[in-house]
Amino acid sequence: MTLRNVLVVLYDGVQSLDVTGPVEVFAAAARVPGRTGYGIRTVSPGGAPVRTNSGLTLVPDGDLESERPGPGTTLLVPGGRYSGDFEPRLTDWLRAHGGGAERLVSVCTGGLLLAEAGLLDGRRATTHWNACEQMARDYPAVTVEPDPIYVRDGRVATSAGVTAGIDLALALVEEDCGRDAALLIARHLVVFLRRPGNQAQFSAQLAAQTARREPLRDVQQWITEHPGGDLSIESLAARARLSPRHFARAFQAETGVTPGRYVERVRVEHARRLLEDSAQGVAQISRSCGYGTPEALRRAFVKTLGQSPVEYRRRFGRSAD
Repeated sequence: MTLRNVLVVLYDGVQSLDVTGPVEVFAAAARVPGRTGYGIRTVSPGGAPVRTNSGLTLVPDGDLESERPGPGTTLLVPGGRYSGDFEPRLTDWLRAHGGGAERLVSVCTGGLLLAEAGLLDGRRATTHWNACEQMARDYPAVTVEPDPIYVRDGRVATSAGVTAGIDLALALVEEDCGRDAALLIARHLVVFLRRPGNQAQFSAQLAAQTARREPLRDVQQWITEHPGGDLSIESLAARARLSPRHFARAFQAETGVTPGRYVERVRVEHARRLLEDSAQGVAQISRSCGYGTPEALRRAFVKTLGQSPVEYRRRFGRSAD
């Protein structure tokens, strides 16, 4: 394998795990038999040590201004800063030279830095869930996708918060070195090589707010524990002792999602876990998750994850290991 270079941009206030997570993945590639790995360099404005947002000090390998990323280089921009708080030397350099890299990669709010430099204009991108609204507002030329843990758009890849950078780095290693190499690295780091990029940043329970009123909280819990049950509006409303109309309005007001959307998230999430970790057939999983037929489950998976249950199991199921 031809040696690839990874150039990591550092700056004061950077999120330390946004840096070290992907770097550990790329560095581990050198330990895979038959692979030459990656040449990794860290740089900062002026080549000065930087202080992360957790108080750690990182000493870079060199000066940002002296670097000119080109073919064979993956430029990685970690998160930490938000719009309006960027160092001009950093954004100016990204604007002038970032486009020369073979691949542009951001972790967490590093996507805002790429957007500030105009490198995401006309592209799909994601960032930490808490910054998606800001990215969409401040950079209207960017198509923001708030749900996925990472988004690939040509040679540009953006990831969600913190640990999603590890998922994205593993996906890049798999692309460069093959699945076996990426799996070996994932096992070494004790992480899963299973999360597809379009998997939601949150589980259904975390993505929705917890209802304030006890009857609605109980309904949320019931849905989670009985994905294959009768989860119609009428049934759920009766459980909450409310009229269907009142229940639907109250549920959305307190959780931020409609009952139907919440049910779909729970059922897809439950089906995904079964496809990953059980030997049940797709038809059996369809019934146990309340879809009734494999075709109904397939439609839900394609809508939510962009792939069929069979494709998902082939890539992320236990047998894929």
